[in-house]
Amino acid sequence: MAAQSVSVVQPKKESELAKHDDFFGHLQHMYDSIARRAFEIFDRNGRFFGNDLRDWFQAESELLHPVHIGLTESEEGFNVQAEVPGFSPKELEVSVEPRRLTITGKRETKEERKTKKTLYKEQCSDEILRVVDLPAEINTEKVKATLENGILSLEMAKAAPVKKIAVETKVA
Repeated sequence: MAAQSVSVVQPKKESELAKHDDFFGHLQHMYDSIARRAFEIFDRNGRFFGNDLRDWFQAESELLHPVHIGLTESEEGFNVQAEVPGFSPKELEVSVEPRRLTITGKRETKEERKTKKTLYKEQCSDEILRVVDLPAEINTEKVKATLENGILSLEMAKAAPVKKIAVETKVA
């Protein structure tokens, strides 16, 4: 399979607040979904107290799939390899900030078969979210993302170091 390009979202200064609202709205939606599923598990198990963490973690594992990553640093920048099997470039969003990388994705699959009077239907929804704080600032204009065989590869160039200017003081 050939490598496919993945679009990278860069925050714009005038819309940073809107972008953060979208991110926090997405987090709130995921939290609500996990809470609903945890309550369903609690209800199914007879509403016995004391298993709330187990129910929560089970709901999380059913709804969220971890994104395993590898982060390497070189003199020029950072390379990230993220496992996102089954996701297409259209289902992934990569957002970069000077010191943060966010990978989100959502996919839904539906399968339906009819045999005589029986209807068979399956639906699966996967969501991923991974936020990585980077150890140094990157140049958000120089990020390259590709997707090949379920591996999202990101090449991020480091930002130019801040130049120090010596200020000379003169006595009048």
